[in-house]
Amino acid sequence: MKKAISLLLAAVMAMSLTTVGLATDTTTVEKGDVVVLYTNDVHCGVDDNIGYAGLAAYKAEMLKATDYVTLADAGDAVQGAALGTLSKGEYLVDIMNQMGYDVAVPGNHEFDYGMDQFLNLSKELKSGYVCSNFMDLRTGKPVFDAYKMITYGDTKVAYVGIDTPESITKSTPSYFQDNTGKYIYGFCNGNNGKELYNAVQTAVNSAKAAGATYVVAVGHCGIDEQSAPWRSTDIIANVSGLTAFIDGHSHSTIPSQKVSDKDGKTVLLTSTGTKLAAIGKLVLKPNGTVTTELVTDYTAKDSSMDTFVKGILAKNDALLKKVVAKTSVDLTTLEADGKTRAIRNQETNLGDLVADAYRDAAGADIAIVNGGGIRADIKAGNITYEQIIAVHPYGNELRMVEATGQQILDALEMASRTTPDENGGFLHVSGMTYTIDTSVPSTVKVDDNKMFVSVTGARRVKDVKVGGVAIVANKTYKLASHNYMLEGAGDGLNMFQKDKFLSVPAMLDNEILINYITGTLKGTVPAEYAKAQGRITIVKAAALPYTDVASNAYYYDAVLFSEKSGLIPGTTATTFSPNVTMTRGDVVLALWNLAGKPSAKATPAFTDVDFTTDLGKAVAWANENGIVNGKTATTFVAADSVNRQQFSAFMYRYAEALGYNVTTTGSLTAFTDASQVSSYATQALAWANANSLVNGFSDGTVRPMGTATRGQSAAIIYRFASTLTASKAA
Repeated sequence: MKKAISLLLAAVMAMSLTTVGLATDTTTVEKGDVVVLYTNDVHCGVDDNIGYAGLAAYKAEMLKATDYVTLADAGDAVQGAALGTLSKGEYLVDIMNQMGYDVAVPGNHEFDYGMDQFLNLSKELKSGYVCSNFMDLRTGKPVFDAYKMITYGDTKVAYVGIDTPESITKSTPSYFQDNTGKYIYGFCNGNNGKELYNAVQTAVNSAKAAGATYVVAVGHCGIDEQSAPWRSTDIIANVSGLTAFIDGHSHSTIPSQKVSDKDGKTVLLTSTGTKLAAIGKLVLKPNGTVTTELVTDYTAKDSSMDTFVKGILAKNDALLKKVVAKTSVDLTTLEADGKTRAIRNQETNLGDLVADAYRDAAGADIAIVNGGGIRADIKAGNITYEQIIAVHPYGNELRMVEATGQQILDALEMASRTTPDENGGFLHVSGMTYTIDTSVPSTVKVDDNKMFVSVTGARRVKDVKVGGVAIVANKTYKLASHNYMLEGAGDGLNMFQKDKFLSVPAMLDNEILINYITGTLKGTVPAEYAKAQGRITIVKAAALPYTDVASNAYYYDAVLFSEKSGLIPGTTATTFSPNVTMTRGDVVLALWNLAGKPSAKATPAFTDVDFTTDLGKAVAWANENGIVNGKTATTFVAADSVNRQQFSAFMYRYAEALGYNVTTTGSLTAFTDASQVSSYATQALAWANANSLVNGFSDGTVRPMGTATRGQSAAIIYRFASTLTASKAA
């Protein structure tokens, strides 16, 4: 039937015409030019924005200007809405085949229907997938070709595929394991990014040896800080020979960004955003000129492609539009402003409803659900099947385990390690309450796959209660969730995989939610769910006395941590002065406090320091350990201001002196002002950047001579205490 419908649609399309529209592109395409059109993170948005029909129309326009047009996709095409869920990605592959894609790389969500289905989809996709770092660990070989070479006249272009190693935790980890829990698939995720860089470099070198004129990376890597050291910018900075990098994963809109590679040469980085809001356009001209840009506000539609897409959408329409329940209140993933996403870092009423549904379906003591698995809002009124699937597009299955209180505590700690920053693994709960104290830096240790290993220090999750009673570490509880979390170790929660699984009804996530509303809630979500139920308390604003530190400032939690730890005192009882420059005296006091106020064995000969004060004791200790030395043999000059590279050097020396692991370093070549970094600070700033302590700015600079403000410094120390304490050398 499916093939018959496809043939019928194809026959209809053969007789249809392409409509005319306007594009926002600026590069004129001429005969002999190579044009690469690209998409990323479509997430089933087949008819959204420009849509595939618009992409087909624009492709047809380019083919009128040049014979050399290639279509590439950078991942996450087959998941994200009911169209993908109901067909397990097959309808999306049908559409991609009809579009005529030439190159594709799998994104993390291509794996969401299981490894067997992914491999089936890879065979159905006419272009196939390329990926230089998706490995079969049983053979040590790539699952797919590392690159695809396409010849355009006398020009050869190699397209190297790259998929983020985050695919393991941002799909379902068990899909990459055998039935004993051993990983049999991987993404070259070891050695702090170097294994990935080596895999990409090997592919680039091979393509060059095969005669490639240009090498274009098609990657699903992203630029989010949490994706380090596997970001597209990290890869470019550690690889040579790339011409351009077409990126996905972080849904970033990047028309054209110049990034320096390992050899200091410019690579163009580009990404289209999501859901076909733009068409990416890379042009390689015969004279060697390379440009990238995004085509937006394009209104033309290819009627043949439009017919094909609408034909597939029509198959699902009757089922999707069926009303299955009602709600008397808006159910949301957002904050009160109706715009800012909240589901990944705080409690929402929809998160509570979903967790309640899981606990009810399983008859459990507790239920947990990850915020990243709750994908859409539901407005008050009728609820259709389509809306339920939009909330739960993954088709996860109900599971229940017999878990200890300690395992649950570890799971909450793992899931809350980045709060208040977003984390798809943030846990919404039912039958349980807990508090997250964000002033306590996370001491969660993870492995190379970002899977949970241990908690090495103070815990930020506190006051955990089950049914109003304090949780007991050695007691067992019936814990409900879905296979992604409990069996698959989703979001790194691997502590439940070997637990005793208890019998539950065979139900998918959308069935669980529908049944809870139609059964337990008698068909309508009541007014009691109008707001979050108060199950998760996030300690933040109340503890900070400073009126000049905004609650939404990026350094807020760092200042809170500093205040509680006594690291950087306020300038007055009610002000912190976050924009004031740090001094040398401020730095030594902060690091001395962080180290636990150790004593120095000797007193230096500085005449401008009173060594009976805390500052004097800090100066003596810092000087003795080579962390911050005097300006001269007899002066320290505590009042001198500190810039960003100096602060990085002081942090690096501190870490080295106290026995922390400082071997993890990167390259600064991605920053346009890297040449301005002084030689004494190069290694320190590279280390600080590689460990996300000191980040660059949106304009591609790192500003080594820029002032180190008190807010910035508090944030750097907080990041250090949060992320590197677990790596302290034995």
